[in-house]
Amino acid sequence: MKNKQSNPFVIGRYIDSYYFCDREAETSFLKKMIENGRDIAIISPRRLGKTGLIEHFFATETIKSTYHTIFIDIYATSSIEEMISTLGHAVFREIVMKRRSGWKKFIEAVSSLRPSLSIDPISGEPSLNITARQLNEPELTLSEIFDYLESSDRRCIVAIDEFQEIATYPGGKTEALIRTYVQKAKNTRFIFAGSSESMMNLIFNSPTKPFYQSVLTYPLKPIPQNKYVEFAMQRFSDYGKTGDISTIEEIYSRMSGITWFIQMMMNELFAITEAGGTLSRDMIDKAEENIIGMQEYSYREIMSRLTSKQRELVYYLACKRCVENILSGDSLKESGFSTASSLQAALNRLHKDGIISREGSSTFLYDMFFMRWLRKQRGL
Repeated sequence: MKNKQSNPFVIGRYIDSYYFCDREAETSFLKKMIENGRDIAIISPRRLGKTGLIEHFFATETIKSTYHTIFIDIYATSSIEEMISTLGHAVFREIVMKRRSGWKKFIEAVSSLRPSLSIDPISGEPSLNITARQLNEPELTLSEIFDYLESSDRRCIVAIDEFQEIATYPGGKTEALIRTYVQKAKNTRFIFAGSSESMMNLIFNSPTKPFYQSVLTYPLKPIPQNKYVEFAMQRFSDYGKTGDISTIEEIYSRMSGITWFIQMMMNELFAITEAGGTLSRDMIDKAEENIIGMQEYSYREIMSRLTSKQRELVYYLACKRCVENILSGDSLKESGFSTASSLQAALNRLHKDGIISREGSSTFLYDMFFMRWLRKQRGL
């Protein structure tokens, strides 16, 4: 095994296909769409595996040998300048640095970044030191980056994760600007991934928006339970331990098929299963207790930053697990808020901080382990 890990249930990063579960149909679909010149918008809740799918797709031999692949996550960005800075670094890293050549062409093509390009005196390699504050003409820099991609020796695929964030940038012109360059691209295909179904649908499926009907929207579903069970059982076997189907099925059910949370549980269950030992259902509570214990400081820190009303709302959501139509009269009364506007303000803060998720009429806590910790705090 080329990249053997001490624990086969890898969390938070892509290693190689051995540690990646299923997604065969999705990978084939992406390949078909990209090779036929289609741009795609992948929509799914956070932690379901969008990023892993894209990284797995990029790692397939056909794509790796044919395309330059650029991946950026713009969740933490708050302006077009920050997005362009992130994109510029990614293009430089993936095309220039990995090939160990072509940096002069990059300097010439993206001339607005020239003051921030330098040569490392020790390694002799080029270094990009651009920050958002240095982008005096962001539209010009964005145009130069797209022109550079279009002139590349290979076709390019640019994947932008948490793409819905562009709708929050100041000025309200980012969607139209990016759409202009995407529409003109001939050598570059795009994958837009997002975790807010409502915002992604607004961007791509609203007739008033620049991206309307410009890409194929693709809702990502959970990995089928039977596929994950087969994957987990085989990994236990390969590492000299014995899995248990009913235990893995219970984990899948508890975590609602959300890949990241399932992997967290399976990682811990594998860790507490002795070498040559057998996984069993009576280990589930211990594994969950261990994970929550490791995160408890972080959870207490989150709660300490909230107002008393916001904390009560978080506890309310934890007790209910999922609330439909939270601004209704009944929910308003049960959550302890006197007005819908004050409840809405609290919801907006919690949503902005990534503590809650809101999809359609449903409101729920994003982190399942956080929810379970909160429930235990209330003796539930």
